Amino acid sequence: MLDPVLAFFRRIFTALGRGASLVIAWLFWPFRAAHGWYGNRQGFIKVPIAAALVFIVGLYGYFVWQTQVWTNFNPDYVNSYKFSERTLGAGQELPAAAPATAAASTATPPAADAAPAVAAAKSCQSSAIVDVSAGLIDFNVDQNAWISSMLLYRLGLFGIDWDSTPFLDNKASFQRGVNQAVRRTSVELVDSLGRVRGTSGVDNNLQSARGNLQFDEYSWYFGLNPFGPKTPSPSYYRSAAESLRKFNASLSQCNSVFDGRADNLIQFVDRIANDIGGTSAILRERSENYNGGWFDTRADDRFWFAYGQLYGYYGILSAAGADFSQVIRERNLTSLWNDTLLQTRAALRIQPFVISNGDESGWIMPSHLATMGFYVLRVRSNLVELRSVLDR
Repeated sequence: MLDPVLAFFRRIFTALGRGASLVIAWLFWPFRAAHGWYGNRQGFIKVPIAAALVFIVGLYGYFVWQTQVWTNFNPDYVNSYKFSERTLGAGQELPAAAPATAAASTATPPAADAAPAVAAAKSCQSSAIVDVSAGLIDFNVDQNAWISSMLLYRLGLFGIDWDSTPFLDNKASFQRGVNQAVRRTSVELVDSLGRVRGTSGVDNNLQSARGNLQFDEYSWYFGLNPFGPKTPSPSYYRSAAESLRKFNASLSQCNSVFDGRADNLIQFVDRIANDIGGTSAILRERSENYNGGWFDTRADDRFWFAYGQLYGYYGILSAAGADFSQVIRERNLTSLWNDTLLQTRAALRIQPFVISNGDESGWIMPSHLATMGFYVLRVRSNLVELRSVLDR
């Protein structure tokens, strides 16, 4: 009675086995043909081909390593800046250190006049926002390789954009999210924070930093549009970090300006809220219109861009709390400000191994985009509340 059923399934599995064999043979046929052709060549042909293959394999090995290893990734990186030890806001003059008094020598006549003390040079508090911005750039392009402009990332997977695949694009999206936060901050530093509005010119170092940070994120050493050699993206970003450090050095010597007024903080918070609001809209659009679960190949780059943006803004907002400490104390915003930082840090706890964009009511595949969107909106809601209190 069961013999016909068993025979039926046996025929099915036999056919599946033959089909799989044909597919495998078809996939490996080019390699077998290439091996046969290579075996019949002379040494002067084999050596360059072997060297080229070793180079390509090494290049891909380096590329895979750089995309998978995240050097110095630490959601609690803010702690290393020790903002709690700063007692003054950015740009405020630091109290002069008491001069050391040498003990009077018994050989010195009592009537002799003491040599006049040399006045200590003025020093001012540097900007924590600038420190963090330069540090984030260093994290992106020096401590890690900038993935988006690497040759193999530009070439894609057999011509398919890496962002359209589920492979090797998470770190690149994360870096672009961090860079977005630094770009937005550089604009605010030039337009308002690094100058006295209406009475001072634009700081040259900040202007240079902003210009370099706006450069194309995908530029390699050579391009087709326009055709010819180019300066790669990481070089521009390193120059931006150097310009930011020069500004802070000048500010420390009281030769530059940081305008820590309440209206500047209002504008800064408002711009950050608008920036992450745009990211929230991108997450919502992808979450609502695509429900591919683990098979949505664009969900991971949306998620990691938002994660990188919050990673950057977590440090920048923490730094703003130090730079605008006087305003925050005067407006009794310490509790609300700290709550905003806690909400931002909470979003950085979400680090799924595989990003899923499932239906929000589904029970098998989670919706990581909806979860990240929830945290983004919570942070934005806190920023809007901060702005409202500051504007009263």
